[in-house]
Amino acid sequence: MPPSSLPPDQLPAHTTAPAIQPTTLAGQHVELVPLALEHEDGLIAAAQDGKLWELWYTLIPNPEGMKAEIERRLGLQKAGSMLPFTVIDRASGRIAGMTTYMNIDAISPRVEIGSTWYAQSVQKTPLNTEAKLLLLGHAFEQLNCLAVEFRTHAFNHRSRRAIERLGARLDGVLRNHMRSPNGTLRDTYVYSIICSEWPVVRAHLQGKLDRP
Repeated sequence: MPPSSLPPDQLPAHTTAPAIQPTTLAGQHVELVPLALEHEDGLIAAAQDGKLWELWYTLIPNPEGMKAEIERRLGLQKAGSMLPFTVIDRASGRIAGMTTYMNIDAISPRVEIGSTWYAQSVQKTPLNTEAKLLLLGHAFEQLNCLAVEFRTHAFNHRSRRAIERLGARLDGVLRNHMRSPNGTLRDTYVYSIICSEWPVVRAHLQGKLDRP
């Protein structure tokens, strides 16, 4: 029986989560570094690559709101509910976007990978695949998570396809989950990968990166 199927009092000791602390995750294509205020200019430049804030179904900050968004994420980090990263494109050395562990549940333990966005020029490149491989690997292999969750707007079809390509399964849809900044009601698609699925997902993602 996989660990995820066991009752709580029979879970093996290795599923106890260590403290989730800021860390750097590095691969061949991407480096994820702890978010810092000094990343503001680079993040503004990344968001301007495609004017990402104009996508109504996302919550990507515009240049004027970038500092406030960085401060918001750092505040959530201080409160223990988020671990935010700045995404660095190793080929160019430039900042390419943001991602996080969020809705951290250190007891279960489980996390959500979310609040992610990338400059338009690095979308559909190995950068996102490797970033997810690094985040999932750290979550399952170092933080001992039982599950990793992903959420996205029902109308964000690109995000939904990307999550499904990872191998995540749809858990359900939260109808009228929240109100978007433009006033429209948002349905949220909820996906997850559980610990017993991680070896297959890891091999799948590594295979994608190894393709010429």
